[in-house]
Amino acid sequence: MKYENVLTHSDNGITTITINRPSKLNALNKATIKELHEAFKEADIDKSTRVILVTGSGEKAFVAGADISEFADYSVSQGAELASQGQALLFDFVAHLSTPVIAAINGFALGGGLELAMSAHFRIASENAKMGLPEVSLGVIPGYGGTQRLPQLVGKGRAFEMIMTAGMISAEQALQYGLVNHVTTLEDLMPLTEKIAEKIANNSSVAISAAITAINAGYEDGENGYDEEITQFGKCFGTADFHEGTQAFLEKRKANFPGK
Repeated sequence: MKYENVLTHSDNGITTITINRPSKLNALNKATIKELHEAFKEADIDKSTRVILVTGSGEKAFVAGADISEFADYSVSQGAELASQGQALLFDFVAHLSTPVIAAINGFALGGGLELAMSAHFRIASENAKMGLPEVSLGVIPGYGGTQRLPQLVGKGRAFEMIMTAGMISAEQALQYGLVNHVTTLEDLMPLTEKIAEKIANNSSVAISAAITAINAGYEDGENGYDEEITQFGKCFGTADFHEGTQAFLEKRKANFPGK
């Protein structure tokens, strides 16, 4: 599928999705959010895709925020609908994909950009990256899951400070906070991300999908993460991947997971 604001590339089980609006610092507008939904959906359905990477084009920004011009004159009901539709279409959608998603943050990740990165299963940043949720400086709050995912990742106090001050933190601060897993040079960002993705791709995609479901359950209201873990653990015993993995271990050979 061809997109106007998104580039996709697949190689060796890894699909890279690049937000491509360099003149707007890759800001998210409605069209881009819709295209990203389709790109993630297409990659998730593709059985050859074992890992999805998401990044921004250029060397300045992952995503520098939302396109404010689109909603500056919205009413209360329109604002609520914007957040509801955006969360369902992209941010929650990404967080609950069965395929692991890694965000490669290659510059500014602000507002909706940081919220997109936080929707990924984990994040890797380049040294020049700056992250923040500046929405209160515009008289609004994060609306794409930022008030929920940021405290889960960095703790309540740090999330309050970041949101209330509307400030940015450096890549190194983000690493200290646990917001990102690794920091590297801009030149090494994609090679490092791809190296980690390759390690993931070597493992059972079925088991990884089950782990995503179990981990997410622990952060959702009304869900018991321990119960979900037991359920998913049991289901693994009925998969071809479990049979292959255990047999390979017993036979002292490398597993060749069928992905089912």
